Amino acid sequence: MSKNFECDLIVIGSGAAGLATAITAKKRGLDVVVLEKEPVFGGTTALSGGVLWIPLGPHGRQQNPADTREAVRTYMMQETGAFYDAAAVDAFLDNGPKMVEFFERETAMQFIPTLYPDYHPDEPGGVAIGRSILAAPFDIRGLGKDMARLKPPLKTITFIGMMFNSSNADLKHFFQATQSLTSFIYVAKRLVTHIKELALYRRGINVTSGNALAARLAKSVLDLNIPIFTSSPAKEILMDKGKAIGVRVGGEGSEYRITARQGVVLACGGFPHDIQRIAKAYPHLARGGEHLSPTPTANTGDGTHMAEAVGGVVDIRFQDSAAWMPVSRVPYGNGEFGVFPHLLDRYKPGIIGVLKNGKRFTNETNSYHDVGAAMIRACEGQKETAMWLVCDKATMGKYGLGYAKPSPMPLGGLIRNGYLVKGDTLADLASQTGIDPAGLEQTVREYNVGAVRGDDPAFGRGRTAFNRYLADPENQPNPCVAPVLKGPYFAVKVIMGDLGTFDGIQTSVVGEVLKRDGSAIDGLYAVGNDRASVMGGNYPGAGITHGPNMTFGFITAHHIADKAGLNSGARA
Repeated sequence: MSKNFECDLIVIGSGAAGLATAITAKKRGLDVVVLEKEPVFGGTTALSGGVLWIPLGPHGRQQNPADTREAVRTYMMQETGAFYDAAAVDAFLDNGPKMVEFFERETAMQFIPTLYPDYHPDEPGGVAIGRSILAAPFDIRGLGKDMARLKPPLKTITFIGMMFNSSNADLKHFFQATQSLTSFIYVAKRLVTHIKELALYRRGINVTSGNALAARLAKSVLDLNIPIFTSSPAKEILMDKGKAIGVRVGGEGSEYRITARQGVVLACGGFPHDIQRIAKAYPHLARGGEHLSPTPTANTGDGTHMAEAVGGVVDIRFQDSAAWMPVSRVPYGNGEFGVFPHLLDRYKPGIIGVLKNGKRFTNETNSYHDVGAAMIRACEGQKETAMWLVCDKATMGKYGLGYAKPSPMPLGGLIRNGYLVKGDTLADLASQTGIDPAGLEQTVREYNVGAVRGDDPAFGRGRTAFNRYLADPENQPNPCVAPVLKGPYFAVKVIMGDLGTFDGIQTSVVGEVLKRDGSAIDGLYAVGNDRASVMGGNYPGAGITHGPNMTFGFITAHHIADKAGLNSGARA
């Protein structure tokens, strides 16, 4: 790569938002360059579930033809409250379906429908199906020599590097492998294929979820001859007479400049690892608690810092400034650890969550964001924000707990390293974890009264379609509820993490970075988690990050192309 070169548009960041922007801009005729701070591309997207929330999209129309624009708007009003932005919501609803159709028609991107309900399907405007889609699995050999540059999936949610699809239908086979011959054969075939891939390529090649989303977008970028310069952190937005005209890049051992005729797009992944900013934005950190994010450690708020340096605004406005994710710390040995996001275990019958006082505090089968928000509120006034997931022996063997896998996988190593706590009695478990023993025993006793008949009068587990979606349909009458009965008992300590930030750079609907007075900074744009979320700090459904992020990237790219005077006939 030559130093100090010129292009039309610089996109900083290689997650879904940045790559969607780059692809759309290139299709409109712009000469685009993508910069990525890390040595691998894919950003937070590559670690995610790969789901997009796209109401009224082509797949959702087939699943739920009765869904309406009015219903979606009602739901988003309900969810975003005081932060409802009618213009941004209308732009999202107008362009989300167009974005999906464009990417499926013009690129390597393909989506499949999911059975996900909205996270609050019983609220006004909520639905039980039809708004969430998923990136289709992808064979990453299609990336050719760039296969090695794809960010691998999160280690803690793979099994010997094998990925699971973000669907209950796929995962249930792994939970039932010891009880069902069909599931055993399914799992065996998956394992044999994966072991062959490891032997040949040293990684799984048939990727799913967010890894598939990142890979398909990267394939589309590379097919268009858009360069992705990895290990190329952007250091500064270059300005001339109030206009963003390029970027100063800090490469390996050298710095150089890229100038951009039409502007710069910030897509740096928000600020989940910006220690100073999250210390103010996250209430549990502000009171001295712990936070552990599974997002890329390189997401240190570069976009927000660069925007602020040239007059952009990054205020902390939302009550919940990130997508909360309850996580646990997994010791690997030698001082290293992984972060396990509790995406599935909380929904399974027989697993409950308690605070240090031994009391339950929320419906454990609500969304991770809702459970996280409830945990933050429940621990207000305390230094530590934490809960313990608790289950009995039978539940442990059937579903596992956190990083601990179900039977027949061994548990001894995780007990010895302290990740998993085992107690012969509830009092024994409580004494080892620091939970109040009387509180825990009372909670389990009271919970079991209803649980034996499938009821949870305290918090209503299983009351919504979403609660039930990730539970166990074989457990009746309530797939989310079973008693905690015979010991030994097990517990995992869960603290707060996030899947990315919601607060961010203030922008116009089309992504222009705004100054404090509301005027736009010419040539500077923000997309993805760098931009303040249209969801206003709430989490209405599966994919409410990727869906808007790709849609607004699509919108921003078209705005830049229109402003450059490119032929509108090229518009997708």
